[in-house]
Amino acid sequence: MKKPRALRTGDRIAVIAPASGFARDEFDAGLAELRRLGYEPVYDDSVFARDGYVAGEPSVRAAAFRRAWDDPRIAALIAVRGGYGSVHILPLLDPAGIRRTPKPFIGFSDNTSILAWLTTRCGVVSFHGPMLEGRLAHGESAYDRDTFTRVLSIDQPAGEISHPTLEALRPGEAAGMLVGGTLTSLLASFRTPFEFDPPGGHVLFIDEVAERPYRLDRMLTQLRLSGCLARASALVFGELPRCDEPADGGVTARAVVARVLADFPGPVLFGLPSGHTTGACLTLPFGVRARVVGGSRPAVIIEEAAVTS
Repeated sequence: MKKPRALRTGDRIAVIAPASGFARDEFDAGLAELRRLGYEPVYDDSVFARDGYVAGEPSVRAAAFRRAWDDPRIAALIAVRGGYGSVHILPLLDPAGIRRTPKPFIGFSDNTSILAWLTTRCGVVSFHGPMLEGRLAHGESAYDRDTFTRVLSIDQPAGEISHPTLEALRPGEAAGMLVGGTLTSLLASFRTPFEFDPPGGHVLFIDEVAERPYRLDRMLTQLRLSGCLARASALVFGELPRCDEPADGGVTARAVVARVLADFPGPVLFGLPSGHTTGACLTLPFGVRARVVGGSRPAVIIEEAAVTS
């Protein structure tokens, strides 16, 4: 795996919109938070392009990504928001060029398309973490500064990442390359040139939002039938907010996960707040070795540095 350089105070971070458009006040507030963290956010006017439900034509979005990645003055790229559309730019990017100059790309939700491609197709470490809209724009109540700093700015293993909401649905301990993202985006890549293709023994992190229990069941069943789950050593789920049946006493997302994965041979954790969460979003590095501990004190332990000096 190619690892990017650790972020340093004063580094320039390119703010891009690979998917949907965004609210300008959230954009401005997110820029201010990046500055408060000690970075210099930069962007070009193409970030404000609009084409229906996406942030400009695919060529415009891809060109912004390429310019930022190829510019030696830019240390990292961060998405403004998810929504839809990041998959459009993948055919317009150059994997060889990506590998030559690895940089952190930070995002979640629909940007899973880019995260998964970078990690499992290009061999570059990527970062499932806060974007501007809804996260950095709202300060440290909406993102976790500790994990953001540990995985992006320190060239040492980040160590234990846990949370009071995290629980073990199945016990055990296993380790492998940490990969994953939003379930709908991972499944949408199947049978395409950009298919999510993690290595055997991987640790799979699964995030999702606002999908009813029967839809979660369908997607997890598809993941199982595809053979992807058989190659995983451990599973870690996010909080899956708004995925419970709305009626009182209805089926919960947690119950679906527990039932569908009742015979999974490794540990299964539920409730790690990275990506879609009602609280502060943790940052996870994809493409590095992680150990999952399922027991009375469940945790994901990052055993390998995600960045270099």
